[in-house]
Amino acid sequence: MITIGNELMGDDGAGPLLASLLEQLRVPGWDVLDGGPMPENVLHRVRALQPDVAVVVDACDMNLEAGSVRLVSEDDIDSGFFLTTHRLPLVFFLAALREVVSDVYFVGIQPRHVAFGVPISREVRRAVGLIYRRLREGRLDFPRYEGFPRWE
Repeated sequence: MITIGNELMGDDGAGPLLASLLEQLRVPGWDVLDGGPMPENVLHRVRALQPDVAVVVDACDMNLEAGSVRLVSEDDIDSGFFLTTHRLPLVFFLAALREVVSDVYFVGIQPRHVAFGVPISREVRRAVGLIYRRLREGRLDFPRYEGFPRWE
């Protein structure tokens, strides 16, 4: 599990909140790496662990109701409409991760507020709890993100 986010930026702290929860209440078979706002800095640790599967969790604007959780495809991330708050575009990080791990999944959480000094919203806290419970149950069967409208 690789979490992404900045805990000083409201709901963008969803990833670090999940990492903290997983460090306190471990789930057998899963390691957690908190990538913070620069997830590329944990790639060397992923290489050392050599996992079969990587699940990346981040808050991202999908134009859904706050706290919605979705499995997101790389095509949608690369669409140009997908917004995150990180310096390195997420699609580059996922491509680098795929060089190390064959199965990579991206789980997005829809934020309510992303602003400096704002606390994490109740909806996003619930979403983090849901992801944790599903991980403990051995399932990450979230709905797939349907994508942004495409204009031809």
